[in-house]
Amino acid sequence: MKNYDNIINIPHFEPKYHKRMSLYNRAAQFAPFAALTGYDNEIKETARLTDKEIIIDEDRKSIIDMKLKIINDNIPNNKLVTISYFEKDRRKVGGKYKEYTGYLKKIDAFEENIVFKDKFKIDINCIIDINIIQ
Repeated sequence: MKNYDNIINIPHFEPKYHKRMSLYNRAAQFAPFAALTGYDNEIKETARLTDKEIIIDEDRKSIIDMKLKIINDNIPNNKLVTISYFEKDRRKVGGKYKEYTGYLKKIDAFEENIVFKDKFKIDINCIIDINIIQ
């Protein structure tokens, strides 16, 4: 201990021109960092599951066409309709099966979609089932 006797009782240095860093900021300097930014998001995206699209047969297509004709004839009667459809995933192969319930505004044969009164659109080619509620 004789080697350090001359400095052992010296008070700790205090800066003259700036205040001390808070313990929170000091700890943040030593916090871990993400060396591979975006890697966690890519792992989550890879792990996300999608459904495979089912190709419906001609009989099912003709049933859907008949229901679309009935719905189109009854749009002025304000029928509540539930449509089951396949929504393709924008990032991966496959997609997700969804249902939407609402009142129809029109069936657009040129654009091949169904437009609801709240402006939601469904592609006619993606429909797998239609139920008329009212």
